[in-house]
Amino acid sequence: MNSATLLGSLIFAAVLVVVIAVVIQLMVRGWRHRARRQAELIGDLPDVPGRMGSATITTRGLYVGCTLAPAWNDRVTVGDLGYRSKAVLTRHPEGIMMQRIRAKPIWIPQESITAIRTERGVAGKVAARDGILAIRWRLPSGVEIDIGFRANDRDEYDGWIREAA
Repeated sequence: MNSATLLGSLIFAAVLVVVIAVVIQLMVRGWRHRARRQAELIGDLPDVPGRMGSATITTRGLYVGCTLAPAWNDRVTVGDLGYRSKAVLTRHPEGIMMQRIRAKPIWIPQESITAIRTERGVAGKVAARDGILAIRWRLPSGVEIDIGFRANDRDEYDGWIREAA
């Protein structure tokens, strides 16, 4: 390899690294801008009640994320709602509790739940044969969101849907 070819390759590599860095910077800026824009819309999540009845269903799996209803790909990025994590979903008479690893728990009061169904995809996560449990609920701010949850055992979805009916 002669020096001109080496120099051209190094310049190309440097330009490519700069372009990749700029693209990543723009993606991070877009994520933060979306979070600021949605912060007013989402508002505060309901507090976890001090006392709850006994759990009727408990399911382990993956918290996929939240989306603004009815768009399954308009991901919510406020706080830690935009990050996937392992989770345990528990049904109580007063509502639904989602306890996530390294994130705040999400409490969904019973009166806020509008639908529980299975979906093929939510928040950019696509699964086979209706592999995601979607819980649609109304926030105290009045906005409806969908929470996506992919269970380790998808046969447990039947119990969640029966409980919702």
